Amino acid sequence: MPLHPTIDPEIFTLRPDFAALSLSFEGALNAPSDSVSEALLADAIAKLDATPWAEAHLEAWREAYRAFGAKPKRTPCSAEALRKRAVKDGQMRPLNAVVDLYNAISLEFAIPVGGEDATSYNGIPHLCRATGSEAFHAVADGQPTVETPDPGEVIWRDDTGVTCRRWNWRQGPRTQITEATTEMWFVLERLNPMPIEALLRSGHALSIGLRRLSPGLGVSGLLFDADNPHGHSIAFPD
Repeated sequence: MPLHPTIDPEIFTLRPDFAALSLSFEGALNAPSDSVSEALLADAIAKLDATPWAEAHLEAWREAYRAFGAKPKRTPCSAEALRKRAVKDGQMRPLNAVVDLYNAISLEFAIPVGGEDATSYNGIPHLCRATGSEAFHAVADGQPTVETPDPGEVIWRDDTGVTCRRWNWRQGPRTQITEATTEMWFVLERLNPMPIEALLRSGHALSIGLRRLSPGLGVSGLLFDADNPHGHSIAFPD
């Protein structure tokens, strides 16, 4: 059964321009990094300056973080953190074929991309503002630890606890995609001025890349925005 989220109305009050593309994949296959996935990373790094709205999109995420009390210089959104690492190192360390794919898409489109093991969810993903009592199971200095988000912080969570802190800053290890993952859920998150058309292109690129690894892949897509807070169906051609 496809996994898709719910989004609290407060999120659209905070950022009326927010849109999220939810993609649920069944029958997926992962694999070690290969020449194709490594080439995707290298090509994305080479194109870092090719997207005209990239810096403005990252600035929009900085503004969104400040609006709920986060400090984006200290805890940048995932797309900015990935970009900084790529600029600093001139490369991106391969992890596995699927993670390489969605990291490359995040770099190319300057967009936060969350990739999750759908079977690890207790209930469905929910984007909301934290009460401050939710548990976030993380790793610090190589040891398991439990944190709590700040009250009002934007979080992704399920019925067990927080799965990603500060909107799209830091994912917990519980839901990470591994080479054994066969059911995957992705969320690609956009603010103005990133065009909606570019958001859809990034989702199509993800779908094509996963089909390379999984010819029998089942795909379900929903697009969420202020006019469609419960999502409307999006289909991607093979």
